[in-house]
Amino acid sequence: MTVQQEKASGPLTTESGAPVADNQNSEVAGLGGPVLLQDQHLIEKLARFNREQIPERIVHARGAGAYGTFTVTADVTRYTRAKFLSEVGKQTEVFARFSTVAGSLGAADAVRDPRGFALKFYTEEGNYDLVGNNTPVFFIKDAIKFPDFIHTQKRDPYTGSQEADNVWDFWGLSPESTHQVTWLFGDRGIPASYRHMDGFGSHTFQWNNADGEVFWVKYHFKTDQGIKCLTQAEANRLAGEDPDSHQRDLRESIERGEFPTWTVYVQIMPADEAATYRFNPFDLTKVWPHADYPRIEIGKFELNRNPDNIFAEVEQSIFSPAHFVPGIGPSPDKMLQGRLFGYADAHRYRVGINADQLPVNRPHATEARTYGRDGHMYDGRHGRAKNYEPNSFGGPAETGAPLWQPAAVTGYTGNHAAPSHPEDNDFVQAGNLYRLMSEEEKGRLIDNLAGFIAKVSREDIVDRAINNFRQADAEYGKRLEEAVRALRG
Repeated sequence: MTVQQEKASGPLTTESGAPVADNQNSEVAGLGGPVLLQDQHLIEKLARFNREQIPERIVHARGAGAYGTFTVTADVTRYTRAKFLSEVGKQTEVFARFSTVAGSLGAADAVRDPRGFALKFYTEEGNYDLVGNNTPVFFIKDAIKFPDFIHTQKRDPYTGSQEADNVWDFWGLSPESTHQVTWLFGDRGIPASYRHMDGFGSHTFQWNNADGEVFWVKYHFKTDQGIKCLTQAEANRLAGEDPDSHQRDLRESIERGEFPTWTVYVQIMPADEAATYRFNPFDLTKVWPHADYPRIEIGKFELNRNPDNIFAEVEQSIFSPAHFVPGIGPSPDKMLQGRLFGYADAHRYRVGINADQLPVNRPHATEARTYGRDGHMYDGRHGRAKNYEPNSFGGPAETGAPLWQPAAVTGYTGNHAAPSHPEDNDFVQAGNLYRLMSEEEKGRLIDNLAGFIAKVSREDIVDRAINNFRQADAEYGKRLEEAVRALRG
């Protein structure tokens, strides 16, 4: 054992040296309740992670953006009181940013990686940010594991390269990732362009109507251009020939007047059905089957204007899942709860405390009226106005009307895992996805996975990774094992 290994042994601690009791589950208010701000370990991990690099984004650094419109096509007022969804035909200005997750600002576009699908709706009640991906699920279900996961996708601190050992060690020890990994290494793992991919809100969100009724929703954005993807060989060639392929395609299509569009759907679950649903409906590693909750069309999303300055409008654009408007709110999804803090905090660090007042980020259909003052790049917009509340000088005052409905919580605080439902399982949906594939799709999936797993140096990491897929589907695991063994000789 080396001196460095000796120093690394012993209990995991916080930055101040206190032992960490639970590094798998964030602290919540009772079983299934929302995450607590008092979880110092979670806050410390997320805040420190957000500050690891400067100035580019830690994740989603490589991206492209455009402006457009969202148009309501169906009456959803029985579900939500959000004004931008209040009538058929209503249009709202939107800014979208698409991105890869793991690559740096100088990386290529055509790589096997999830794509960020971030939207900013400039509504008359303030900006609403919907920050999702091009997949309906994710690798983990609790934000306390997010820094660890991203570290496995980034450069190793010793080698300076992404290491297959790190990636598959984490995935093998995190069975909940099996569903998303199956998505990522399948045919849709490398979109041919940003125009030819679907988008998802991924998380479960709350909608609430004028009568105070609560519904849980999931967002789907289905590309009207049709799904087009790249094989690994095509992506390898394109990444070398044109690293800017996806950014170029989006910009040039808009310049030609070929405006990309997506049809927008939601799945809606009445709030009282969540507790007895067969699996946890707030688990980000799972989808809601359409047979249970069919998609309902609600709108059309179009991109029709390119930004004039990439740095000012794309790099300095910020999105936060915490930017809600009346009628829309969070759910007890533990990944979402962590992102409510993590994203806004990252932008305050990366762009600055006044980032929300940059032209691309500030409200376009209303005005921000706050008591925040000073800080980097402050423009003095408040003049002589008072900087405290309450005051008797005519300053802005609270409304007393919450944006979303409260959720009941019971039990003791603690580092609880999510509540158990009858069919909570890390492998069922991954197996279902595999069995939906054609024989040709299965073959490409196996080849893509085997090519990466074969690079792992330790047999125990290989065996553990393959075993997760075996538990999803026996044939899936058997074929993968055979393909990996053939490559490893």
